[in-house]
Amino acid sequence: IRTRAGAPFKVALFADLHFGENAWTDWGPKQDVNSIKVMSSVLDTETPDFVVYLGDVVTANNIPIANASLYWDQAISPTRSRGIPWASVFGNHDDAPFEWPMEWFAASGIPQLVCPVLNSGEECSFRGTSRLELMKNEMDNNVLSLSKSGPQDLWPGISNYVLQVLSKVKPHTPLVYLYFLDSGGGTYPEVISTAQADWFKRISEEINPDSRVPELIFWHIPSKAYKKVAPKFRIHKPCVGSINKEKVAAQEAEMGIMKILVKRPSVKAVFVGHNHGLDWCCPYGQLWLCFARHTGYGGYGNWARGSRILEINERPFSISSWIRMEDGSVHSEVILS
Repeated sequence: IRTRAGAPFKVALFADLHFGENAWTDWGPKQDVNSIKVMSSVLDTETPDFVVYLGDVVTANNIPIANASLYWDQAISPTRSRGIPWASVFGNHDDAPFEWPMEWFAASGIPQLVCPVLNSGEECSFRGTSRLELMKNEMDNNVLSLSKSGPQDLWPGISNYVLQVLSKVKPHTPLVYLYFLDSGGGTYPEVISTAQADWFKRISEEINPDSRVPELIFWHIPSKAYKKVAPKFRIHKPCVGSINKEKVAAQEAEMGIMKILVKRPSVKAVFVGHNHGLDWCCPYGQLWLCFARHTGYGGYGNWARGSRILEINERPFSISSWIRMEDGSVHSEVILS
């Protein structure tokens, strides 16, 4: 990814869109339309250089069609139509098995199920779509997607990769490295494995041996470290944010990734989604642990929707962040580096 000459590099984070939720009702498709409006508003206001889809792009456990990529394609359409490149990681709902609605077994009997007419010939199916299929479809059908499946010998091997943002001033010099990790959920436990942690350590030391280039980390489910820094009740300094409406729903176990990140001075911040009612950033050692903002109208919670924005300036170097709301307002500005 290349920066624009004389301009900061700006990234928009879209978290927890949950496309396809309750697809058999009137409510579900309306939420997808509303989610597109949120993304469109943010993209038109902020005009970012890059977008990160931070997991739970679709609610696979609610999608009664064979190819969940049809909903995934809807979710990335606002970014793609504006010619903005993007990358994605998986959340716990993206390849979750279908959950049969209890009302289908009520006294009135199973209602007539009409599958969404997203593609001619698409039939009702409850098989689900695997992570590998979702990623392959995104990569094969979108020239602007910089997402990757990740090393084939790495388990879990989907959406573990690194991208470099290249300086426009010094064309062959990385300005920042962006690391993406699959934090599990869905078809396997909610955890970043030891193998993933070892992969990050090896790759980061290989491409950034002296830790000279700043590094930003993206995954979906917060690590247990987020519980340690979580504000009690109100958000107070040094944390920055606007909503703290639930407890951190962390990964099932800590397999070493946080110990590695804390020891690397080049790691400036980790960004996660998953908790719709949290949007704070808090320091953890020399790095920041940040939540995005719930972007989609799918999923639980009625808090206003928005997007966390990152801005990287080259001269002098700095990383700042704020949250842009659907209505255009801005809050929770913070300097991360």
